[in-house]
Formats: sequence, structure tokens, C-alpha cells
Amino acid sequence: MEKNKNNKVNKGMSLGRRRLVAYIVLIVITFFCLFWFYVLFINATRSNGELQRGFSAIPSTHFIENFKNLAAGTLPIWSGLKNSVVVSGLSALFSVYFSTMTAYAIHAYEFKLKRFIYPFILMIMMIPTQVTALGFVKLVKAISLDDSLIPLICTTIAAPVTFFYMKQYMDSSLPMALVEAARIDGAGEFRTFNTIVLPLMKPAIAVQAIFTFVSSWNNYFVPALVLQSDSKKTLPILIAQLRSADWLKFDMGQVYMMIAFSIFPVIIVYLFLSRYIVQGVALGSVKE
Repeated sequence: MEKNKNNKVNKGMSLGRRRLVAYIVLIVITFFCLFWFYVLFINATRSNGELQRGFSAIPSTHFIENFKNLAAGTLPIWSGLKNSVVVSGLSALFSVYFSTMTAYAIHAYEFKLKRFIYPFILMIMMIPTQVTALGFVKLVKAISLDDSLIPLICTTIAAPVTFFYMKQYMDSSLPMALVEAARIDGAGEFRTFNTIVLPLMKPAIAVQAIFTFVSSWNNYFVPALVLQSDSKKTLPILIAQLRSADWLKFDMGQVYMMIAFSIFPVIIVYLFLSRYIVQGVALGSVKE
């Protein structure tokens, strides 16, 4: 009996040490992840002269001044914010919906060439965007959609990476018994997909919505090829223009303020969707 008690005490102490080490590692990782955001927002409160003197961990008093100078400048930051929100929001919506629908079609139906479609989509995923950029620009000009937000949104509907993630999640979390039961009850395929499949896929949808939104929000390469007028440009293009300004007018305080201004919506989207990830992992998984 005493030996068993000693073994339990030793296991408890070992488990406690493991938890302590895990907490320390997580705290260190969290610090390094959040430290750069702290530096960014601190620098957004400093003037160009203060930034030239080096780093400081103490906030300054030029936050409102930097924002006023940025808003009063020649760059249309509010239209850039609106364009980025529209492109990123619609891209995330269309990407997760249609990618989930594609994954559901391959998961739930049996048809010819099914075994070849899945690897074919994965092969498309391996093609870099830069390889197809020239043909994409020619196509956009041929259909008179250059200097428009439509090509930036429509191209995200076919997202092989999102499809791959949805297919993998669906294989482990979507029991076909629920789909077959809905069909027996007379539900149509679209109703089955929208009312049964999508709620079960909520954790995966939240994750991919965050990834797609952030990826589209930070995208500079494709919008720079398509957009020309300032009223249509997104925030990454405006940030690049601000950084490449004439050195006589260059203001690092405005640059940091612009970057901080562009990060706020991403943080809001993450905070809004992260709770759905936790809830979905805890409550949304269904197994046969």
C-alpha cells in the first residue's frame, strides 16, 4: 500500500513538473508572438525623429498626430480599408463555402474519375501563383476586368488548399449516416449541405475563413498587377506606396501608423472567429 502511494505521489510530481515546463514554454512563445505587435503599436505613437533615435519600449504622445497626418495625406486610406474588407471578406466567404461544397461532393458521391479528381486538385495546389500571373493578367484585360476588384474575389472561389483541409476534416468528422438519414427524410441535397454538413464543419470553416481572410488581406502581388487607380487599391499597395515616398516627405511614424491601421481588422476577425473554433472542437464533432 505504501509503495503504491509513493508511486502515485511520484507520478503526481512528475505530471506537475511537466505542466510547469509546458506553461513556461507557452508563456515564452506567447511573449515572442505578441512582442512584435507591442513594438508596432509603440512605434505608431512615436514621431519620425524619435524613431530615428532608436527603439523605445515606452509609448510616446504622437499617436493622434501620426493618424491625422496619415488621414490628411494623399493616400486614400479609407477607400483602401473598404476595398480590403470587401475583397478579403467575400474571398473568405466564397472560398470556404464552395471549397466545402466541392469536398462534400467528392466525399459523399460515387462517380467515374473520382479517384483522379482528388490528386488532380492537389497537383493544382502545387502550382505557384507567379507562374500563372502573366496569363491571368492577359485574361483579365481580355474580359475588361482590369482595375476592378472582381478578379481578386472570383479567383479565390477555387481554392485547392482550402478544399484539401475541408476534405481531410470531413473524412474524420462527417458521418455518412447523417447524410443518408436526411435523404431518407426527403431533404434535398442543397438543404442537406446547408443545414447538416455546414454546421458540423464549423470548426474547419472558422479556421479556413481566418486563413483565407488574412491571406487575401496581406496579398500584394496580384492586386498590384490588376489595380491601377488609387480608389481601387487595397491597403498593402498603399503601404508600399507610403514606404516608397520621397525621402524629403518620408515619415516612419506614418508608416507604422498605416501598418497598425491595417492590422486592426485582422485582429477583430480573429477574435470573432476564434470562439467558434473552440466551441466547434468542444461541441461540434460527431462520430459514428
